[in-house]
Amino acid sequence: MKKEQYPKERRKEIVFIGRSNVGKSSLINSLARTKNLARVSGQPGKTQTINYYRINDQIYCVDLPGYGFARVSREEKAAWGKMIEKYLVTSEQLAAVFLLLDIRHRPNANDKQMFDWIQYMGYQAIVIATKADKIKRSQIPGQLRQMKEELKADEDTIIIPFSALTKQGREDIWDLMDQVIENAAGNEEAE
Repeated sequence: MKKEQYPKERRKEIVFIGRSNVGKSSLINSLARTKNLARVSGQPGKTQTINYYRINDQIYCVDLPGYGFARVSREEKAAWGKMIEKYLVTSEQLAAVFLLLDIRHRPNANDKQMFDWIQYMGYQAIVIATKADKIKRSQIPGQLRQMKEELKADEDTIIIPFSALTKQGREDIWDLMDQVIENAAGNEEAE
């Protein structure tokens, strides 16, 4: 996707990035309170372009292709990587980058690299720990602690457990998105 193909409307963008099949599309559908806004698939690698979803009059939720395992060629993965990086570096409306990680698994090298890159680019570290319904509620605090340790995250790092099935964490994510949009609007007014 070329920069001239980005939406022309000036709405803030909240980006969702993570491994293939981590639940980015399911999260967007949950936030929009619909089942079929973003295309969901059990097969990794279905999202192959940058997809914009207008959630309300203020924001786009942006679904990026997943990194990691997908049944596509190396060349195609490399092209996705370049497209994602170009978008993240050039988008003028980008307000926040949410990193989605599967709560059941330790962050891998790609997850850690993305987490570090998000901070390097000056964005607040926000992690959504997806698939929280797949483990016992009593396991969630330990998994979140382990995730924070593996990422070498500081105390201010926000990690929200989320389940598309039970809607756990959805309102917390909305509250955070509202806060990000308010902060972005305040920063624009100050300039």
